[in-house]
Amino acid sequence: MTQESSLIELLDEPQPPVKKRGLGLGSIVLLGAIVVVAAIFGLALARQKQTQPTAGAAPDFTVTTFDGETIRLSDLRGQIVVLNFWASWCGPCEQEAPALEAIWQRYRDQDVVVLGIAYVDNPSNSLQFIERFGLTYPNAPDAGTVISDAYNIQGVPETFIIDRDGNITEFILAQVTEQGLTASLDRLLRAS
Repeated sequence: MTQESSLIELLDEPQPPVKKRGLGLGSIVLLGAIVVVAAIFGLALARQKQTQPTAGAAPDFTVTTFDGETIRLSDLRGQIVVLNFWASWCGPCEQEAPALEAIWQRYRDQDVVVLGIAYVDNPSNSLQFIERFGLTYPNAPDAGTVISDAYNIQGVPETFIIDRDGNITEFILAQVTEQGLTASLDRLLRAS
């Protein structure tokens, strides 16, 4: 047999079928998982770019305080509201609690309401916090972070000052002080 005839025989032999290249089940599942993870990261990044409302109508909500009182923000129209998001595990919240109580005591007879919203906090820890600082202004848990989500809370403490018409006039992304709140509230009271 010559080299040429060997080559012809090789070419005449049936060749194995060529496998089609496609996505197998494992590849499809992996690709689907990558798409889902990318979507989750995309939503998280979009949420980070959202900011807290700093002007305009304050998002309305209804809450039941730790004392069992139901408060709807829109029912407080005609009053100035200091809406404070806090947590028992928050160090700056501990430091600002006496200032918020002092503001409540000083301005409550002038149509100013201080309303505390416990953010991502254990209810029994919240109650201990309220008792430890002798807080007498209304405080409520944010069940399911519904209120925090409406205000796009990123952490605590965060405070919103809402005027008599229900509009946010100031957003404070830090621990509040009695002096700072006094200046803001006196300005709003003079304007009304």
